[in-house]
Amino acid sequence: MKNLYIILVALFVFTSCQGQEKQSKKTDFSKLPAKNTANPDTATFAAGCFWCTEAQFKALKGVQQVVSGYTGGWVANPSYAQVCTGNTGHAEATNIIFDPNVISYDKLLEAFFVAHDPTQLNRQGNDVGTQYRSAIFVHSKEQLDKVQFYIAALNKEKVYNEPIVTEVMPAVVFYPAESYHQDYYRLNGKEPYCQLVIKPKLEKFKRIFSKVLKEGE
Repeated sequence: MKNLYIILVALFVFTSCQGQEKQSKKTDFSKLPAKNTANPDTATFAAGCFWCTEAQFKALKGVQQVVSGYTGGWVANPSYAQVCTGNTGHAEATNIIFDPNVISYDKLLEAFFVAHDPTQLNRQGNDVGTQYRSAIFVHSKEQLDKVQFYIAALNKEKVYNEPIVTEVMPAVVFYPAESYHQDYYRLNGKEPYCQLVIKPKLEKFKRIFSKVLKEGE
C-alpha cells in the first residue's frame, strides 16, 4: 500500500464527477431515497472497533457528532456483550453527523478507506469476528452510487494488495451503544488499548488529514 493516501486523493479528485457503477443485484436498495437533502446529513460506517473510528472521525472539520453503536443485524436493542458473541449479526459502527457544506460525503469516504484496512474480512488487526467487519450503510441512492463507484475504482487501480471486502448495505436501525462507549478515547485515553491501538491509528490519521482537522486537533 505504498503512497496509499496520495493515490486515494488523486483517485477521489479524478472520479468525483465521473459516471457511477450499477447497483448491486444481490441487495435491495430500491427503497432508498434518491438524495438526502437534510442538513446535517448522516454517514454510517463500520471499520472495526468503534472506539477507533469514533476518535478518528470526531477530529474532522464539519463532523458535528459521532455516535458509536450497532447496526446491520437482527437482534433488537442488543447489548455490547451480545454483539461481541458475533451471533446478533450487528457490526460495531458509527453514525457520523456532518455538515455537507463543510465536509463532503466523498471526503468522509476517503477518510473511511484510510482509517482501516478494507481488505480484511471480518476483522481489523487483533479484533476478530463479524462484528468487526468493514461495512458502509448507505442512506440514499446518491451515497450508494458514490460508494459502489469508488470501491470499483479502488479495486481497478489496485490501490490495495488485496480486493476490498467492504459490505455495502442500506442503512437500517442503528442502536446507540452503551454510554461508556461514547467518546471512549477522550475519556479513557490512558488505558492500554487506547495507548497501544487507538493512539497510533489516530495520530497517523491526523497527519494524513491535517488540512481538514478541527481547530485544536
